Amino acid sequence: MCATDPLATDPSDADHLHEECGVFGVYGHPDAAALTALGLHALQHRGQEAAGIVAYDGEQFNAHRGMGLVSDNFSSKEVIGRLPGSAAIGHVRYATTGEVALRNVQPLFADFVFGGLAICHNGNLTNSYQLRWQLVRRGSLFQSTSDTEVIVHLIATSLKNTVVDRLIDALRQVQGAYSLVAVSQDEIIGVRDPFGVRPLVLGRLGEAWILASESCALDIIGAEFVRDVEPGEIVIIGAGGVSSVMPFEHRENRFCVFEHIYFARPDSVVEGTSVYEARKRIGIELARESYVDADIVVPVPDSGVPAAIGYAQESGLPFELGIIRNHYVGRTFIEPTDQIRHLGVRLKHNASRAHLNGKRVVLVDDSIVRGTTSVKIVEMVRRAGARAVHMRVSSPPTTHPCFYGIATPERGQLLAARFDIDGMAKYIGVDTLAFLSIDGLYRAMGEHRRDRLAPRFCDACFTGDYPIPPTDADDGKASVQLSLLAAPA
Repeated sequence: MCATDPLATDPSDADHLHEECGVFGVYGHPDAAALTALGLHALQHRGQEAAGIVAYDGEQFNAHRGMGLVSDNFSSKEVIGRLPGSAAIGHVRYATTGEVALRNVQPLFADFVFGGLAICHNGNLTNSYQLRWQLVRRGSLFQSTSDTEVIVHLIATSLKNTVVDRLIDALRQVQGAYSLVAVSQDEIIGVRDPFGVRPLVLGRLGEAWILASESCALDIIGAEFVRDVEPGEIVIIGAGGVSSVMPFEHRENRFCVFEHIYFARPDSVVEGTSVYEARKRIGIELARESYVDADIVVPVPDSGVPAAIGYAQESGLPFELGIIRNHYVGRTFIEPTDQIRHLGVRLKHNASRAHLNGKRVVLVDDSIVRGTTSVKIVEMVRRAGARAVHMRVSSPPTTHPCFYGIATPERGQLLAARFDIDGMAKYIGVDTLAFLSIDGLYRAMGEHRRDRLAPRFCDACFTGDYPIPPTDADDGKASVQLSLLAAPA
């Protein structure tokens, strides 16, 4: 739900849903800001547009925010030196709501009647436009276009006494998916929405406590994983240690299954499951469902690698890195002409003729969104001499947009919403095309099959089964863009 089309800046990523955001927090360590910067490096895959850190030194809040990567903003001692304090929170951003601009870079900070508070957010509020309209009518003055600022204003207008009670009061008015980390003068706070759509973990580093979107961010600073923050839980970390409240109505867990398929880093453990092992199991299930007689299995790097390993293992076919990815190409390369734009995919991927020439290739990718990059990849593999290309996708067809913090095109631009499987195969230019079934995905995740009445995950991008109402998208007074996202194919 971006104000601009994020996929337009990088054509080589147009076949992937884009990461949402990453959050990180430290309490009780003298180098809190430096640790936060390291944690954000580990979470860089969750957002590459902007990064920010706010630290509290016992007297005042100190902030630094900037556009670009973590390394663009927090690589100097001077910057970290301007962020003293034993408590800090940080954020990496990929815009799903609000324009790509410095005023939307998080954490957001405000002075309240109780003192200062900074907050950052992974996810998306599905009624933020409705709430924003109500708040503006009551006199609120917004400084950003981010849905996170709606939470800030709801805290400000709450009549409750404590920071935590004001936060609870605010969150009871919002709908959507969110994992929040906040820092006040006395504590840091972590929150997950009642459905648990987005991840958040609790860690420990000596006497210090850590909150992070993924466990890989704990690993980079040598912290111990303690546990996942529970859906609907608020964790408060202060001088007295860690406390927890569960103030919201209980909901069935609907963790985003795409975290396992693509978003989370392979070396993370989310919801008790190794992401790498889950992706291998997905590849195994994909081979069981859609084996094809071929010579080699080739992943579309990097996200297709674990599933391709599982596919090769189950099918008995050799695994080869037949496509090599250039890791030194930024996401914001601007192509000046149509001719150069069509070469954009070659900046990141190059096919190895030595491995592909004369071979029947099983090409494994994690998803197909618009299909434009898949077309280029298949063309590249054929030019390298492949005599047959069979594409296997380690997720079901993506037929619906996400309203919970993932940047997706409107439904009419999703290839699986426009064509059936045969039509998609013809469009992409492959000999055969197969996707993992929704039941196969659940089997790979340890379920016998998808329970239609009580699914374990949020799988709305595959099924259209939205656990949280997309209120703004359904409201005619909401933005035109959100209405377009909900339009039928």
